[in-house]
Amino acid sequence: MKYFPIFLDVAQQPIALVGRGEAAVAKLRLLLKTKAKITVYDPAPSAQIQSWEQDGLLKTSKGGLTLDQARQAQLIYAASEDDSCDLQTQKVAQSAGTLFNWVDNLQQSQFITPAIVDRDPVTVAIGTEGTAPVVARAIKRHIEERLPQNLGALARIGQTFRSLAQALPLGRTRRDFWSSYYFSKGPGAYAARGGQGARQALHELLAEYQDARPKQGHVDFVGAGPGDPTLLTHKARVILHEADVILHDRLVDRRILELARREATIIDVGKTGFGPAMAQEDINQLITHHAAQGAQVVRLKSGDPAVFGRLDEELEAIAVHDISYSIVPGITAASAAAAALGRSLTRRGRNSQLRLITGHDMAGYAEQDWRGLAKPGAVAAIYMGKTAARFIQTRLLMHGADPLTPVSIIENSSSADEVIRAAPLNALTEALYAMAGPVVLLYGISPRTAAAQIFQNQEADLCL
Repeated sequence: MKYFPIFLDVAQQPIALVGRGEAAVAKLRLLLKTKAKITVYDPAPSAQIQSWEQDGLLKTSKGGLTLDQARQAQLIYAASEDDSCDLQTQKVAQSAGTLFNWVDNLQQSQFITPAIVDRDPVTVAIGTEGTAPVVARAIKRHIEERLPQNLGALARIGQTFRSLAQALPLGRTRRDFWSSYYFSKGPGAYAARGGQGARQALHELLAEYQDARPKQGHVDFVGAGPGDPTLLTHKARVILHEADVILHDRLVDRRILELARREATIIDVGKTGFGPAMAQEDINQLITHHAAQGAQVVRLKSGDPAVFGRLDEELEAIAVHDISYSIVPGITAASAAAAALGRSLTRRGRNSQLRLITGHDMAGYAEQDWRGLAKPGAVAAIYMGKTAARFIQTRLLMHGADPLTPVSIIENSSSADEVIRAAPLNALTEALYAMAGPVVLLYGISPRTAAAQIFQNQEADLCL
């Protein structure tokens, strides 16, 4: 993030704008939404600017911006659409030490003005750091459609009610109360009976929440998908935003965790194969402890929670305490890996079954039906198979697998740093050389893409 978003208090503060053309008028339309004292510096202000002055919305000055005036201003905009004039304004602003914006010149500006959704006092600012104004406008339009037009009025009414709402328990109950008011009860009451109706709805809603039994804790087991945040399901996004506590795996993308509320407690309970790991019993205890306190808990697992995610063990732990739960599936790594290859996991005439297997389990390297896997046409997605690759390779060859059986190796599936390699079974371990990220092996499938790195045999050139 290059630009840090903040909200400046500009009420009754001087803002200077130098210019009179379309760029100046467009910027003034935005600035006039504030309560700032705006002065436009130009010898011949446009008719629109003069009209705003006649209405008492701003002042004009036919002289240039002086150093003293620049020092008094909180913000300065250069919008003359003349480079030499705007450069002079920039020099004055720099000498005064005042924040400066050269309209439509990102490189010469100290700050940028975002697209704004105005539901005063509720304000949504949307910025793309000047790279994609069209995207900012599209987001603005989407938010405009979703936020009630009377949200600002409801916010003012709600502010006067905050001391009474403190009678509700802090946290989830109080948050649900305000959510119900702003997005359900409040808009309807205001539309029907105005401000008085909205205030009455607050009192009725408070009585309803005070009489309600305390909400019990709940656990959502959520699949975070293979890595790419855009592959996260809509339901998972909604649940993440509502969570009080999130316990996540090591492989969950940081951008997905950014979807959580800032107030949420986020706990890393990640495991590393044959390395540092939190004990499963400790994870179970954390889940039950927070849920027992009435928290909305999300157990966030990479991929799909029901595929090698120890889901049953955690479900059994919360069942002892009679804690409610739901399971939100995610895209498992095998599906994302097959998509990266441009291949199907099943194909008529090739394989009538698909096996999802793990490279190691609680006892160490995991034994499988090697004889069945060694048969021609067998297909398997192998999770956590990187450290067990030599074991898997040896077992398959011992049971008669064709040494040239194709194996696709997908590292960091669906992520920007995704790597695809292909090798015959007899070159599997060499092909995994120097791969540090999480890997999925697709046994019996070769990539369609020509971009995959190919290892022909055990004597293959290992220079990457």
